[in-house]
Amino acid sequence: MERKRQSLTGEVVSAKMEKTVVVKVTRRIQHKVYKKIINDTKRYMAHVSNVVPKTGDIVRISSTRPISKHVCWKVSEIIRESVKVG
Repeated sequence: MERKRQSLTGEVVSAKMEKTVVVKVTRRIQHKVYKKIINDTKRYMAHVSNVVPKTGDIVRISSTRPISKHVCWKVSEIIRESVKVG
C-alpha cells in the first residue's frame, strides 16, 4: 500500500552540487503574541534525478526515504522556470 507523501513548493537557491539542489520554502504565519503576519523560511536539500532545475526556478519537492545525511526530499516537478533578464 502506497502512502501519500508530503510535498512542499519553493524556490531553488543553489544548484551547484551534482545531484542535489537547495530549495527555500517560505511560509506565511501569524506571530503568536503580536498577531503580525511574518515570513518563515526554511531550506531543504532535495535530490535531482530526471528533472534539472536551475537557480531561481519554482519547484515542488516531495518527501522520500533518506538518501544521505541531509537529503530526504526529491524534486518531483518544475512549476515555473526562472526568467533570465539581460
